[in-house]
Amino acid sequence: MSSGLDIEIRDRVAYLTLNRPERRNALSIALTQRLSGALSELDDDDEIWAIAITGAGEDAFCGGTDLKELDERAKVGKGPRHPMRGPERNLFELVVELGKPTIAVLNGPAMGAGCELALACDVRVAAEHARLGLPEAKRGMGANFGSVVLPRLLPRAVAFEMLYTGEAMSAADAQRWGLVNHVVPASELAERAEALIRSIVANAPLTLRRYKQMITKSWGVPLHGALRLNVGPNVYVSRDREEGVRAFVEKRAPRWEGR
Repeated sequence: MSSGLDIEIRDRVAYLTLNRPERRNALSIALTQRLSGALSELDDDDEIWAIAITGAGEDAFCGGTDLKELDERAKVGKGPRHPMRGPERNLFELVVELGKPTIAVLNGPAMGAGCELALACDVRVAAEHARLGLPEAKRGMGANFGSVVLPRLLPRAVAFEMLYTGEAMSAADAQRWGLVNHVVPASELAERAEALIRSIVANAPLTLRRYKQMITKSWGVPLHGALRLNVGPNVYVSRDREEGVRAFVEKRAPRWEGR
């Protein structure tokens, strides 16, 4: 049985596609487990320099938690799992802490848990018809990750309104508030996302990994403490640092090794 996740590895990049279009690419328990496992494996693979996540079709990036599955579990007395309890790592926390650049390619609306998944990624590219929303207040749910992260990414009052009303934000407004990096016509999404991805992985992979860890681990840390952090690969003694400088001097493209 398909887990609803397609994985393609191409030129140092892992492309993950949520493939449950009949359920608006909703996150079932099985898909969440598969996605978490795949991301953990890819994070450990030194041959992978970046990870892109998108959804199948154009109707949705991810419609959120699979509410049909949630209702079926409730009928037999099984409640939803608390987002920060249990033996498995929380998916969104895992994505935030991945050691490599992550790019969300929003081929359609990102709602609920789908919005949280997009927010957990580092960079977001959206089709014009995409929307981002956390409608959990309309469903009696909690948006645990979103309620913590959204006020850190948006002005406080804007985040409160989005959470309190449960109304979705258009891709254009999301870009205006800085939630989305680029908004393009749907017909251009794949090409523009690929151009962005390639502009990222053209750079030194160890530097990208160091940036990721420094940004993630210094979030919320006072300036003087953050400046004293030393996390991620030590690029200053790497072979890639030598190669990058030599390539500049010799006026050629660098040949990165990731070492």
